[in-house]
Amino acid sequence: MSITVVGIIGIVLLLVVLFVFGMPVGFAMGIVGFCGFWYVVSFNAAVTMVGTDVWVTFSKYGLTVVPLFIFLGYLAFNSGIAERLYDAAYKWFGHWRGGLAIATIGADELFAAICGSNTATAATMGTVALPQMTKYGYSTLLSSGTVVTGGTLGTVMPPSVVLIIIGLQTQQSIIKLFLGGILPAVVLGILFVLTISVLCRIRPELGPAGPKTSLKEKIISLGGIIEAVAIFVVVIGGLYAGFFTPTEAGAVGVFFTLLVTVPTGRLKWKGVIDSIRDTLKISSMVFFLVTGAIIFGRFLAVTRLPFSVAHFAASLPVSRYVILAIVLFIYLIGGCFVDSLGFLVLTIPIFFPLGMALGFDPVWYSILLTMVTTMGAITPPVGVNIYVVKALAPEIELSTIFKSVSFFLMACIVSIIILIMFPQIVLIIPQMAR
Repeated sequence: MSITVVGIIGIVLLLVVLFVFGMPVGFAMGIVGFCGFWYVVSFNAAVTMVGTDVWVTFSKYGLTVVPLFIFLGYLAFNSGIAERLYDAAYKWFGHWRGGLAIATIGADELFAAICGSNTATAATMGTVALPQMTKYGYSTLLSSGTVVTGGTLGTVMPPSVVLIIIGLQTQQSIIKLFLGGILPAVVLGILFVLTISVLCRIRPELGPAGPKTSLKEKIISLGGIIEAVAIFVVVIGGLYAGFFTPTEAGAVGVFFTLLVTVPTGRLKWKGVIDSIRDTLKISSMVFFLVTGAIIFGRFLAVTRLPFSVAHFAASLPVSRYVILAIVLFIYLIGGCFVDSLGFLVLTIPIFFPLGMALGFDPVWYSILLTMVTTMGAITPPVGVNIYVVKALAPEIELSTIFKSVSFFLMACIVSIIILIMFPQIVLIIPQMAR
């Protein structure tokens, strides 16, 4: 039996362990990867590989960027920054038809710029926005779909935890990935707003216009976005200008968030403790995924399966964009059944070398994979954002949330098509930063 066939069998076994036994992705990758490496090389080599590779990865100073940016997001959540962002967006857009939903997307965009997590963004804005949309007579079909899909902006807009993981796995510059995600997140947000506008024009009862506010109230409300904008400018602006590394940016972001929220009393001691607790939980999950990916990736490397797949695909007599479409379709379907971050970590060792063999820019390709994987967070049956909203609003039927998401999925697909047609949307800011 050739070692390439062993690699294919390993992937099949991994899928069996995931879907039949329901084992968490990180553990499943670690166990199958260890056993596969043991079979191909030897038991002693497998033990040495686990000890050496895991130690080398987790002893890197740069890995502290993960908990730092997660901590930054939870501090922002517990200090009420999201509520002030939503209030400002509501003052400006709430009087439009569908304006509260548009305000939710606008607040999502701003909160995502300091959060980095789709679930945290969805949970935060759901807590703030759902009661308001219910109060003003919005249909649950529109309100639930807006919160579910708006949360996906947290995955694309820097500082995105997903982009950090991709950068660590593929040895890319996290700074360039962050900068590459800014405009795609803006494009996606604009498409969500257009979707809401079209829906409310066709069916006005979905999102009736709210009360108007004066120009004075609008201007005063802008004070609520100062903190979020300041944090974003300090963190991303400092990265762009080269003042500090991604890890230092995370630390500066945490310190600056504490600086602007603690003295004003907006962040209480309980909020700090809750932020630390939630950061530990999410960081542990991410690190388990990274550990499993390291072990499984090493197994695939010794089977040379990723290189065989890349060589085979590059030699096919079809356009490289046909192959890209197949890859994106696999990510879309996979995200429907497996946790989106877990699926991304699982498949990067196979599909990233394929993208490089096809001659795609690594930053552009990474952003595309991030965006299509993000769709997994809003597609049934596993879409995590769907269940976040269901937990926040138990009275909303799952079938209603599933239906609401379908309106916004087309916007996600269109955004990916736009990025394929105009790759400079991703690349222009990273290129300016060189």
